[in-house]
Amino acid sequence: MLVERTPPKVSLLSGFPAIDDRTARFYDIKEVARMRFNRRSTHLITVMPRDQYRYGYRLWIDDSTAMPLKTQLCDAHGNVIEQVLFANLRIRPHIPDSAFRPAVSTTGFQWLRNDSAALKETVSHSDTVWNADRLPPGFHMTVRAAQTMPGSTGPVDHLVFTDGLASVSVFVETHVVTTSGQPPVMESARVGSSYAFSTVVDGHKVTAVGEVPAETVRFIADSVKAQKMSEPTPTPAALGPIPGGPFAHTPPPH
Repeated sequence: MLVERTPPKVSLLSGFPAIDDRTARFYDIKEVARMRFNRRSTHLITVMPRDQYRYGYRLWIDDSTAMPLKTQLCDAHGNVIEQVLFANLRIRPHIPDSAFRPAVSTTGFQWLRNDSAALKETVSHSDTVWNADRLPPGFHMTVRAAQTMPGSTGPVDHLVFTDGLASVSVFVETHVVTTSGQPPVMESARVGSSYAFSTVVDGHKVTAVGEVPAETVRFIADSVKAQKMSEPTPTPAALGPIPGGPFAHTPPPH
């Protein structure tokens, strides 16, 4: 059980995806139909990607509550990757505190508490920071922090890159070696609708994971580099335009 402090002045809603003018440049957003779903009136919204670096969405939005009663995660061709829906929905005017009690017993769990002050002190003594020198179109960094993770020998650098809807988390572990003394090889994995990719940069294991296509996590992981604190922080390079298309594109590094 890992317990971390919420950053100051950060609300719960700030962590939810949001569509603004910048985000809308990379998705085609349309209301395509109005229909009945689960005996309720809804309107169907499609949020489809304009390039191969992100997934799209279909959302059945309840007219009276604005809740998404059904969501589909789709690839660039509209094929459904994952679907979530309410089999039954009851809107209550009041929710009792008892409804929020955990259904799983944590007896016997190992509790790990993130000591923010200790992590800040550790990070302040480091002479390097991690950044991405290239990013897929529309992605930008929103979080740079350090956190404790089970199985890690020290604080893990945590970076988050997002386009407003899709997001990719990057974890940088220090001085990673295998039992044979050799550095770990590149690894990729898929868990549900999420992809993960790990590589080694300057003796550190860099892992990118997100609910995005496989090439996106690999692109970002391969772009993460160590930077001396005395150097100016670079802005991730803009990618060249796609021939015949509105968005930037450069093949991921190999």
